[in-house]
Order: sequence, then C-alpha cells, then structure tokens
Amino acid sequence: MKREKVAPQEQTGLRFTFRALQYRNYRLFFGGQSISLIGTWMQRTAMGWLVYRMTHSALLLGLIGFADQIPFFFIAPPAGVLLDRWNRQRVLLVTQSLALLQALILAVLVLTGTVAVWHIVFMALFLGSVNAFDMPARQAFLVEMVEDKRILGNAIALNSTMVHVARMVGPSVAGLFIAAFGEGMCFLANAVSYVAVIVSLVLMNIAWVKTNSKRLHVLRELQEGLTYAFGFAPIKSIILLVGLLSLTGAPYMVLMPVFAKDVLHGGPHTLGFLIGSSGVGALMGALYLASRKNVLGLERMIALASGMFGASLMAFSHSRSFSLSLILLPVAGFSMILQIASSNTILQTIVEDDKRGRIMSLFTMAFMGMVPFGSLLAGCLASKIGAPNTLLVGGACCVLGSALFARKLPALRKMVRPIYIKMGIIRDGTA
Repeated sequence: MKREKVAPQEQTGLRFTFRALQYRNYRLFFGGQSISLIGTWMQRTAMGWLVYRMTHSALLLGLIGFADQIPFFFIAPPAGVLLDRWNRQRVLLVTQSLALLQALILAVLVLTGTVAVWHIVFMALFLGSVNAFDMPARQAFLVEMVEDKRILGNAIALNSTMVHVARMVGPSVAGLFIAAFGEGMCFLANAVSYVAVIVSLVLMNIAWVKTNSKRLHVLRELQEGLTYAFGFAPIKSIILLVGLLSLTGAPYMVLMPVFAKDVLHGGPHTLGFLIGSSGVGALMGALYLASRKNVLGLERMIALASGMFGASLMAFSHSRSFSLSLILLPVAGFSMILQIASSNTILQTIVEDDKRGRIMSLFTMAFMGMVPFGSLLAGCLASKIGAPNTLLVGGACCVLGSALFARKLPALRKMVRPIYIKMGIIRDGTA
C-alpha cells in the first residue's frame, strides 16, 4: 500500500516532542501525575519488601500482585459503561481520593506496628478495584484535555514517558526511605503525592458535554459496547492482540527473579539491573512515539513491535550471559511500549466519543486484566518445564499473534481510512 500524503508539519525538535503540553489542562495533569506516579512506585516497592520481610513467602508476593490486578478483569468492562455516563473529571477526583485514603491507611497500620498480611491483601484488592475505574477514566479523559485528536498520540506517549521515568525514580527513592525510615514512610509519601494530582484536577477548566443517547440498563450498554468493539475488525484485532501479549508475554517480569538468581547466577543487584534495563528501553520507546507526527503507520508498528517483543523474549529466554541479557531486555521494553501505546492511540483516534469509556475499559481489561492470569500460567509452566522454556513459549505466542495481525493489516487499514479522511489526518483521493 502506498504511503498516505499528509500535511507538512512545521514544528520539529524538543518542542514538537512535547507538543501536548501546549494545552493548560494537560500540563496540569502531566505535572500532578508525574509527582503522584513516583509515590505509586515507592508504594509498590515498599509493599513487596514489607510482605517478603514479614512472611519470606514468594507465594504471598504473587497473591498480592494477583489481588492488585484481578479487579481489572471483572470490574473494568461494566465500569466503562458508567464512564460513558459520568463526568470523568469528577470520577478521577473520587478515584484519586480513594487511592490517597488507601495509602494513608497502610501508612498508619505500618507506622503503628499493627499491620497484618490480610490487611495488605485487602488493601491491594481495594486499590485494584479503584484503579479498574481510574485507568480507563484517565485514558478516556485524555481527549477532553488535549481537544485535538491528532495530538492524542503525543499525549499518550508522554503519559508512557511519565510512567517509566517514575518507574526508574520511585523504587530508588523507596530504597532510601526504607533504609532510613521504614516502609511506612513510603506509604505516607505516596498518600501525600496524591495531593498533587487532585489539585491539578480541581484546577482544570473542562466543560463536560453530557451525551444525549438514551440510557439503557448497564448490562445492555455493556453488550452494546462489546458488539461495537468486536463488530469493527480494527478495534477487535487490536484488543485481542493486546490481550494475547499481556497473557503470554508480559509475565516475563514475574519470572525475572528466577533468571537473575538461577539462570544468570546473580543476586539482588543483578535483578535490579535487569528490571532497570527493561525500563530504559520502555522509556526510549515512549519518547520515540512522542516525536512522531501523527497516527499514520502505527498499525504497521503494532505488528512489527509485537513480533520484536516476542523475538526478544525468545532470545532472552536462553541467554546465559548477563551482558547479552542487558542488551535484549531493553529491546523487549522498547517494543512492548510501542505495541501498547500505538494500540491505545489508534483506539482513541477511531472510537466514537459516546463509546470511548467502554472501549478504553476493554483495552484496560486486555492490557491489565489478563496479566494476573498470565502470571499464574507462567508460574505453573515454569514449575513444569522451567522458566527459560516458559518464556520461549510465551515469546513464540507473541510472534504468532504478530504474524496473524500483519496478515489482516491491509484490510484493517482500508477500514480505518474513511475515519482518518473525516478527521483530516489524510486527504481524500490519495492512494
């Protein structure tokens, strides 16, 4: 297929890469979230350390992760129906306030020495339930902050950049806090960090436009959203591919301690370098996407990135060299973020506004809701055939999914072309 002709872009360089920040509302969101996400990663690090210090149980570590993520699978789809009805700015104010309360309760429990494992499991389940509303709400709210859909891709990529910078900074700060003050102060710091994003939401000036569509029962509207998503091949194909990668590829992080200790014969520092190198690759991928001019070509990138992700996992699975592993994992992180952020951008661009909440909730379910099942599957397989072979199988599944998506790509691009023409992304009459 010939390359589409697009209007020339005048801006280049650093200013162009961060062009979504020209919108005041997005600047507020970006600043508040940048602070809050560092606190979030501090809490995640401290929670894992606290559980292992109290129990010395890898099983309980897995249980905490499962409790934190499983609500996405069950709650996110019906949450999407409500998000298409409700003011998303107000929803985010509620979810962020509840997340602050959760962190504050954990801080009090730990600092007073009354914390028990069941407290942590319950709080993880509670936060996961809150995030099942919060994450799709944040994604759907983007279009209200940046206004111009042509800049959505840049805003989504900058969000990913923000997440991965916090992913590198937060755990390091948490380590210092734990050593100096204990885990409780990490939870307290996270609670304080939520104030920044709450203030940013309050300061935003967004006129909420209430949809005029007839309200149906929640289950009927959920069915309507599912019919819309799986009746339009581009949306269906993207969501299914994201779900496949989250089920078979994303759990590679769960097995990382096994590779660090038993495969590469290292210690905690080895694990830190492996996780950090993957994060660096993801950050580079997010910055690359932010520098792109528009959505054109992202369909092809989804296919290429999915295949690259699977191939890098297959190569890493049988690497016995620490140096080679440090080269392969950034490729995995880079390609994974390209696939996820590109998928998010296309979905946000082509979806109808009155169904945006439901589609983003299905994307969240595929992205986050499949991870706990993938982690359990990876753990079971690793106990039978070993971690390297488990990752080899997972990588092969990602490559197969990429090939199937690429096979459908010409037909999918033909279907989204009228939407791009209507939005002015491409000109009518071009090949």
